[in-house]
Amino acid sequence: MTIAFDYTRSLGPVLGRFMAGLRDRRVLGTPTADGRVHVPPLEYDPVTHAPLTELVEVGSGGTVVSWTWTEEPREGQPLDRPFGWALVLLDGADTPLLHAVDAGAKANLRTGLRVRIRWAAERTGHIRDIECFEPGSPEPHSERAGEPVTIMTTPIRLHYRHTTSEEEDRYLRALAEGRLIGQRCPACRKVYVPPRVCPADGVPTGEVVDLPDRGTVTTFCVVNVPFAGQRLNPPYAVAQILLDGADIPISHLVLGVAADQVRMGLRVAAVWRDREQWSTTPENIAHFEPAGEPDAPYESYAEHL
Repeated sequence: MTIAFDYTRSLGPVLGRFMAGLRDRRVLGTPTADGRVHVPPLEYDPVTHAPLTELVEVGSGGTVVSWTWTEEPREGQPLDRPFGWALVLLDGADTPLLHAVDAGAKANLRTGLRVRIRWAAERTGHIRDIECFEPGSPEPHSERAGEPVTIMTTPIRLHYRHTTSEEEDRYLRALAEGRLIGQRCPACRKVYVPPRVCPADGVPTGEVVDLPDRGTVTTFCVVNVPFAGQRLNPPYAVAQILLDGADIPISHLVLGVAADQVRMGLRVAAVWRDREQWSTTPENIAHFEPAGEPDAPYESYAEHL
């Protein structure tokens, strides 16, 4: 499974100037009341709590304070070959900066090693403008400071393996056959979909219950804000849909109707993808759309909100 999104944040006056400095091959830090220079810069003094606005330039070379070695780099890390993660105390700074060191081999990396910044070929005002550190002395530069950076976007990617329970396995295999199933709690008799241990009674659900692929919108939200990687153009609705015969709603898209026409009680039916696209995943259902039936009365789903 993969969770992925682009994290976009506004930087403010301090971090904006710091990122602009990296774009211009300069490293800036903030001096604090106790006389120390912090890199990366701080927005507030950790001792006096006063806002910090002054930034000073420090060197692009420094000394390795401590380090660890990465033999097998992971996706998204700065280098695609073995490298070190190190705390580097830049010349003129009093706090170390964490970054990658391209030392070539583990035997070449040590505490006290003098290193310099290897700047990225294309710089945009991001921490990745520092491609990594490498052994050696810093090189002079003469670039002028440019405008502060106001927005920074960082892609976030998390890949993981999920071990399914017996109940999940049964549910997913049913989806691959074009069926929706739930399981009934032997104590409270509620039908859970997807099947799970009953949260009310703490016992496994047992009896398998075949469910229709239609139900009722209980609650919903309309997505109006665009974001990177979005599959649909807003506005569109994401709803909690209570399948007929179930006691817990599932979340899914509601399409085939204007977003401002989606409402509580709307009767909807599943729209399945083409059979050749089916696998053991809820994505076999592309979305739900209006079933053409009268709205369900509030009392029929009031206990399932």
